[in-house]
Amino acid sequence: VVKNKADHRLCQRTNLFKFRGPDIVVVCAAKAYLMNKKSNFSPKLKTAIDAAERAAAISRDYYHSNFTVTTKADLTPVTQADIECEQVIREVILGQYPDDGFYGEETGKTEGLGDDLWLVDPIDGTKAFVRQYPFFSTQIALMHNGQLMLGVSCGTMFDETIWAERGKGAWLNGQRLGVSNIEDLSKATYSTGNIKSLSKSGGWSRLAEIVAVSDRIRGYGDFYQYHLLAAGKIDAVIESDVSILDIAALSVIVTESGGIFTDMNGNPPDLQTSSVLAANPSLHLKLLNRFKGVID
Repeated sequence: VVKNKADHRLCQRTNLFKFRGPDIVVVCAAKAYLMNKKSNFSPKLKTAIDAAERAAAISRDYYHSNFTVTTKADLTPVTQADIECEQVIREVILGQYPDDGFYGEETGKTEGLGDDLWLVDPIDGTKAFVRQYPFFSTQIALMHNGQLMLGVSCGTMFDETIWAERGKGAWLNGQRLGVSNIEDLSKATYSTGNIKSLSKSGGWSRLAEIVAVSDRIRGYGDFYQYHLLAAGKIDAVIESDVSILDIAALSVIVTESGGIFTDMNGNPPDLQTSSVLAANPSLHLKLLNRFKGVID
């Protein structure tokens, strides 16, 4: 509990805290952990976590308030929260790295002077946000010369921030994550996200075969299914309709947790990626053999 103005200012300056009401703060575990591990993670990862936490604070404040929803040209919703979240992420990142490129869901792509490009979805799951169920998140990734290097996924209403950096693992509140070791398709738990395109293709019958033999199948959707996969709590994720901004950070997280993350044809993520097949190594090849070629 913050007892005086001096303590309040200290909490604001450190960026280690987020406010729950005017006087109560909780430690942002991701930031605190990184400060204790200064030598292990890059400055850009620390900046990404800071930006994600700041954006999450904005979306959290808007979540139960009245806000205006407008429809973009692609018929998807956007709110003032989306716009403000992306603005603060852009300010934090480009304030530190002004020569980097920036590709945001709301502001589009701005080329940088170097080889680094930030991929940002300020509120991934805006439809969930609008209808007030908690499966939305902030997604920030960094791509260097076409290769994804780090990712931060902040599940705002879950108080769950997972981060990963190439070669350094995936972490949640100081605990390193790892995928499951389930090898049998019939013993695995699966999650599906957006599968509209799959339903219109020959892949629909392939998915039905998986459903028929699976131990369990659910549609956790959006960021949360990938958090579960990275933590070994489910075993595979299948999606046929995504944007790279939705899954760039999550692909780094799953990969650094020991999983394999490709599109449904086995290709690694790039700016054109539109589908996902992600699983532990034992299951991925078996699933790829079933789904490869069923969608473009």
